Amino acid sequence: MASDPYQVLGVPRSANADEIRKAFRKLAKANHPDTNPNNKAAEERFKQVSGAFDILGDAEKKKKFDAGAIDADGRETFGGFAGGFGGRGQAGPWGPAPGGGQYGGHGQSFEGVDLGDILGEMFGGGRGGRGGGHGGGQGGGFGGFSQRGSDVRAPLAIDLEEAIKGGKKRVAFSDGRTIDITIPKGAQDGQTLRLKGQGSPGRAGPGDAFIELSIAPHPIYRREGEALVMDVPVTVYDAVLGGKTEAPTPDGPVTLTIPKGANTGTRLRLKGRGLTDARGHRGDLFARLVVALPDTPDPQLEALAESWRKERPYAAKRRG
Repeated sequence: MASDPYQVLGVPRSANADEIRKAFRKLAKANHPDTNPNNKAAEERFKQVSGAFDILGDAEKKKKFDAGAIDADGRETFGGFAGGFGGRGQAGPWGPAPGGGQYGGHGQSFEGVDLGDILGEMFGGGRGGRGGGHGGGQGGGFGGFSQRGSDVRAPLAIDLEEAIKGGKKRVAFSDGRTIDITIPKGAQDGQTLRLKGQGSPGRAGPGDAFIELSIAPHPIYRREGEALVMDVPVTVYDAVLGGKTEAPTPDGPVTLTIPKGANTGTRLRLKGRGLTDARGHRGDLFARLVVALPDTPDPQLEALAESWRKERPYAAKRRG
């Protein structure tokens, strides 16, 4: 049996949906198989985290788990029915249940679970009702019972380039299944993809799978809303005199024109090379210039700096 999902995600039972989602995404990123290749412990931890979020990330399942109607694996439980089924002390067609209460015959509900449905599922049929022998039924038995399979959820970390351009990605579910899915162009951080019929099996057909996307941190680009920002080092002479330098973008390298008198913190805008928003509009990429001194000391530059310090002193200002 799976561990308590609240303990797995490290959140209290009072946690709200945002707190649960935040904890899940943090743990999913840390233990994802893509970032922990050949790490069985991380893979198992990832499955546990995914399974826990499958329960707590679904409002209906969370409500059922909190009420004791399902266990940590999402299976229905029969606990919580004090005094057998019900507590009214009335005899049913099978006689009094231990501790009182009807044991069938009226299809009554207990804590939101219909007894006829429970019996129907146990006997492989439909909902029972009044007057049909053992447990009886208004329809004369348990025929026609059907239940759709439950939905499943899984996290998926994608690269920034995949979010912009789309692509193919393999996703792993807590039950051990893996499938390849298509990432749409302009995918959003926190976006949920629905895969119809990829959930758990059921008599009335399988449920659906819901994949929650998260954009992984990038070594070059920082996200500012739909805009991207990157640092681009420039030489002292290009900063003073102006010049050109090559810089990366998600769509390939470009040549930047550095204005004369540029300083650290100067931003150059590359229109339409950022992230795509929910409306399909692509943001901009900003190149933040960083003036870089030579790796080795230069006597001429030191002499020039000494002369400037004496003859042209100025106060440095804080820049972005």
